[in-house]
Amino acid sequence: MGTENKMATKTEDGQKKSRLDWRKEKELEEARKAGTAPALTDEEGKDINPHIPQYISQAPWYYGTSRPTLKHQRPQEEKQKQFSAINEWYKRGTDVIPAATKFRKGACQNCGAMTHKKKDCLERPRRVGAQFSGEDIKADEHIQPQLSFDYDGKRDRWNGYNVEDYRKVVDEYTKLEMAKQHLKAERLEEELAEGKKPEVMDDPDSEDEDKYADRADMPGQKFDTKRRTTVRNLRIREDTAKYLYNLDPNSAYYDPKTRSMRENPFKETDATANNVTYSGDNFVRFSGDTQKMAQTQLFAWEAYEKGADVHLQADPTKLELLHQEYKVKKGDFEQDKKITVLEKYGGEEHLNAPPKDLLLAQTEHYVEYSRTGKVIKGQEKAVAKSKYEEDVYTNNHTSVWGSYWQEGRWGYACCHSFVRNSYCTGESGKASSATKNNPPLTSAARMIQEAEENGKTLLELHQENRKKGKKREKSVDEEDEEDKKEKLNKALRKEERSQKEADRLLAMDERKRPYNSLKGDYHEVTEEEMEAYRMKRRQEDDPMKDFL
Repeated sequence: MGTENKMATKTEDGQKKSRLDWRKEKELEEARKAGTAPALTDEEGKDINPHIPQYISQAPWYYGTSRPTLKHQRPQEEKQKQFSAINEWYKRGTDVIPAATKFRKGACQNCGAMTHKKKDCLERPRRVGAQFSGEDIKADEHIQPQLSFDYDGKRDRWNGYNVEDYRKVVDEYTKLEMAKQHLKAERLEEELAEGKKPEVMDDPDSEDEDKYADRADMPGQKFDTKRRTTVRNLRIREDTAKYLYNLDPNSAYYDPKTRSMRENPFKETDATANNVTYSGDNFVRFSGDTQKMAQTQLFAWEAYEKGADVHLQADPTKLELLHQEYKVKKGDFEQDKKITVLEKYGGEEHLNAPPKDLLLAQTEHYVEYSRTGKVIKGQEKAVAKSKYEEDVYTNNHTSVWGSYWQEGRWGYACCHSFVRNSYCTGESGKASSATKNNPPLTSAARMIQEAEENGKTLLELHQENRKKGKKREKSVDEEDEEDKKEKLNKALRKEERSQKEADRLLAMDERKRPYNSLKGDYHEVTEEEMEAYRMKRRQEDDPMKDFL
């Protein structure tokens, strides 16, 4: 092993430090922590706590110090930001600065103020600026410096508070109280002059007792006037719970979270009966003057939008009188409007007509129709005539335009022509249009047409068609069976040939097997071919396959 001076570390000055010096420093550090040796001092003569960790007490190399110090851990005065005083605040309004009498060099060329240039001027552009006219030079604006507060200044809620502003509010309420006392004194003097006995009031502020009504206790609520908290209880403890009125599970639903039962638990009884003590929460909302109250509130909102200063809670009497007056005037206006219209246009006799139920009632005229809609017995209903000219036929037509409709087009019923004001072609036109557009009739329409041509009822024609259909079905089924058997035999023979060919190719050597020999003939497989494949398929798991 080497000597102690060989094991060395570098000091702060860049020179090597031996192990002996390092051990002495550690012992001195332990003595300072134990209090047997004096502590280190900084450049100001202050002791440095030996228990401070080294990463805090040791200054960085770029700080440029050669002795122990804690100055790098303290706020640097030259780098500290200058904060505004705690009593400073933005000035309200602008200071009245007297305007200059003549134009100054460097001022705004438009208004003459020194605090801005012409491009930033907010004054109206003058025809002759203040630089040349020297008239109406504006005062300089007050430039407010930006305030910078410290931690306490930013959190001072009363910073910038002005006592004079609140003094105006106090003076206003003082004048109002003095006016109330003056009116009260005048009322008392009038009662004494009339010989009435003035009311003795124990509390001089009894007239304003409504202001303190919120301090009173309320039944059914736990209310603390000091903490201003309310715990809602939707019922008094002496009342019956809502879910106990009707214990039928199929009755009205009860919500235990909100303690509400909207529907009536006694549906089989009348809700207005005296024996029903509870008829649901919704019944209360639509009972009494609730609807009338809602109409009054709606009128108050509409009146406020029109400019009337009314409120349902603030002045209900004024609102009610105004609402009654509005309804009377509205009724008179509608009546006058009705009379004016009748006087100008007439028609009062139509207002006294019988009700529509009697006008549109059923008649005693008997009319019988066929299945096709033709009248068999009775008189057909008269066709309503229009204001246009009727029964006028042009270009040899026997029907009017619009009497025929097919596939979204209108035409003439006499010749089935879709060209308006064309010449009528008669039956030949019908035949030519039928060849072009011959839509197939439905089974129901074809049956009705056959019944009309043969003079038979629909029931008789249906029975005949049913008998013919059964015979036709039998013959068709027999033909189908034979056709299916023939197709199946062909498929079986084809499957046998394909299996033999596959066996022959598989038995050959792969080198001698022709190219694409196992490529199948891909086509759509029929039902017969699929059945033949199932019948001829080799069942490898069949124990009797070798005996086939």
